[in-house]
Amino acid sequence: MAGRKVQAAWLALAAAVLAGCAADKPKPTPLEPVTAQIAGRQVWSAKLDSVQFPLAVTLRDGNFIVAGTDGTVLSLEAQSGREVWRGQAGGKLSAGVGSDGRRAAVVTVDNELVVLDQGAKLWSTRLASRTTTAPLVAGERVFVIGVDRVVHAFDALDGRRLWTVQRPGEALTLAQPGLLAAHKNTLVAGIGALMTGIDPTTGSVRWEVPVTSPRGTNEVERLNDLVGPPLRLGDTLCARAFQTAVGCVNIAGPDRASLRWSRIAGGQQTIGGDADFIFGADGSDRVSAWKAGGGELVWQNERLLFRGLSAPVSAGRTVVFGDLEGQLHFLDRNDGKTLLRLPTDGSAVVGQPALAGTTMLVVTRKGGLFAFRPE
Repeated sequence: MAGRKVQAAWLALAAAVLAGCAADKPKPTPLEPVTAQIAGRQVWSAKLDSVQFPLAVTLRDGNFIVAGTDGTVLSLEAQSGREVWRGQAGGKLSAGVGSDGRRAAVVTVDNELVVLDQGAKLWSTRLASRTTTAPLVAGERVFVIGVDRVVHAFDALDGRRLWTVQRPGEALTLAQPGLLAAHKNTLVAGIGALMTGIDPTTGSVRWEVPVTSPRGTNEVERLNDLVGPPLRLGDTLCARAFQTAVGCVNIAGPDRASLRWSRIAGGQQTIGGDADFIFGADGSDRVSAWKAGGGELVWQNERLLFRGLSAPVSAGRTVVFGDLEGQLHFLDRNDGKTLLRLPTDGSAVVGQPALAGTTMLVVTRKGGLFAFRPE
């Protein structure tokens, strides 16, 4: 119990320090006029009450699955925006949403893991720690990682706890979305700066690969937890280590993984990319592009400094970032030049835009759901 109190105090300290840093940021760079170089249009929209938590949009079977602060969970047809099903978690959310297409999982601010089946509440269970990472639903299991970076597995049908993995870690952990993903028959979790492969059936640890090493002179400066969701490029998973680095891990098999490359790069948001390039913004919203194969720097864009950029998504010839005013910036993936800018509702873009074929879903802090189709 004492350990948890100490950890909670550290979390509060980290939040205060990081909030102070945010308060000291310069004003957002004014936007330059843009002459559209490509076509793009909004094709549908929908509304949630708000999104005041770190939302992860899930795409399954051609449907976007999203959630709102009040506990509403929605499945929407990507092409048309038609509502497929709607459910209610029964409380305000701190994390969500993970889904296998049928079952969807979210976590409430009261640490309740709630699983819905086509919108109907299937089961719920109380978690021991706060959770800000969207649960992962896969292989008839629901996986959860808390801010303490302890990983839990539950039976997707009845909520029975199957196993728990707790690894030695730093006294101070990061209260923002961590890394939790599936790669073939391995569960991959971020525990500190370690990308960790876990047997999803037994919970045994198969491998651990450090993406970076701690830097700084105090606990806050040494925070380097892996931020999710990761970028999957075949058998390679790439991720950002909070405020320290961007790196890629090659998973050669269920029992073998190795660091492919790692580059010093500040920043707090997860990365995006494709087979050629990896994109991300640093703490001042300087946008960088690295070669996916070896991490060499390709270009940087400093025209969106301090605009509160979201995580990016790679779409065709562009990489797309949202900002704190709800603007979408379509940058040329080859050189970073702005090709198109489109507005939403004026509030910050939350999380990472999601792509289903040619349809891109963007979610805002006010709960706006905007589907665009770049052309």
